[in-house]
Amino acid sequence: MANQRTRRKREESVFKRSFELKESCGTIVSDKEEALDIAIESLKRNRQKLEEYTKVNPKFLLSLKPVKAPDQPLVARLMAEAAEKAGVGPMAAVAGVLADLAVQDMLKVKCGVAVVEDGGEVSANSDVPVDVALAAGDEPLSRRFGFRLTDFPVGVATSSGRFSHALSFGDAEAVTIFCGNAGLADAAATAVGNVVRGEDREAAIRQGVDKALSIQGVEGVLVVYKGCVGTGGRIPQIIRVTPSHSDVVLDL
Repeated sequence: MANQRTRRKREESVFKRSFELKESCGTIVSDKEEALDIAIESLKRNRQKLEEYTKVNPKFLLSLKPVKAPDQPLVARLMAEAAEKAGVGPMAAVAGVLADLAVQDMLKVKCGVAVVEDGGEVSANSDVPVDVALAAGDEPLSRRFGFRLTDFPVGVATSSGRFSHALSFGDAEAVTIFCGNAGLADAAATAVGNVVRGEDREAAIRQGVDKALSIQGVEGVLVVYKGCVGTGGRIPQIIRVTPSHSDVVLDL
């Protein structure tokens, strides 16, 4: 009974909000309602700074290869640094970096739970476990399983050559990367997704896993390709979820 009361109290103290900013959409979760407003403002502010920067520096927006990191704005610098490690263009890290910056701003109000999911890329810092579902469009495994995050801070990003609107040169159903931050996870997921292709499923998955673990800062990887699954490094506990499972759920 005491455990049920504790669980109910924690559930009542958690706030969750969906957002849409132009072509971006996602979910914010926190134990402090004011942190949700802070996250939204952070996403808007940093997105605006990035848009202003890319108007003057269009190469940053269009390049498929790493570019020199600027000193300012911070969002562009972090994107360029993550992209350099992964060997991709800086826009491959945009959703993850925006999520990271929003979480950093949320933590300024000393919230115990700060989770931002931006277009499927998750940045989280929490004093309770967080469950995230793997989303891969209409693929058979989409939202059938997910991960229980317990070590924070953590960044989780998924790239797909089959359902995502983002550019990929590979054909994986899903490549999910685990890092200490979502910006690097986002860039690394793109880099790994680019190399998962070909008729030999095992070879394609092995190539993807090897690529992921060669990127400094990547802690773990899961690759889904032609119905087969391969993992490498350290990944969180895999959990079963239902098709209606939200992308982000607190395991209270």
